[in-house]
Amino acid sequence: MTILKMFVNGQAMSGGTLNHALSEARLLGPARTAASYRFFSVRDEFPGLHPVMEGGAEIDGEVYEVSYEMLREKLLPEEPAELELGVIALADGSGSFSMHMRASALTAPGVVDITAHGGWHAYLATL
Repeated sequence: MTILKMFVNGQAMSGGTLNHALSEARLLGPARTAASYRFFSVRDEFPGLHPVMEGGAEIDGEVYEVSYEMLREKLLPEEPAELELGVIALADGSGSFSMHMRASALTAPGVVDITAHGGWHAYLATL
């Protein structure tokens, strides 16, 4: 079985409403993205990363070891339509699969830039 890294930064993190989709995954621990992303809240329901050439920041999350089967059958079916699977850069120089905002979703109603908060939990604490 092939194992890959999956960075999560929203409801799939420990304690989140989608964390059950990672119940069979191995949590490697906390991680941060490279400073190449803006971070958005979508209707205060879930967040999304979006890569930028400048003005980005490091965003907090967690990294899990997952199988392709777990990704395909458990996590991806639970993800909102505003997000898509991609590969991101982490602060330690490594890469990881992660969900990120579709460019077309950035201007949708209820999308707010929350990059300054540095992470989903920090943002939710302000609500």
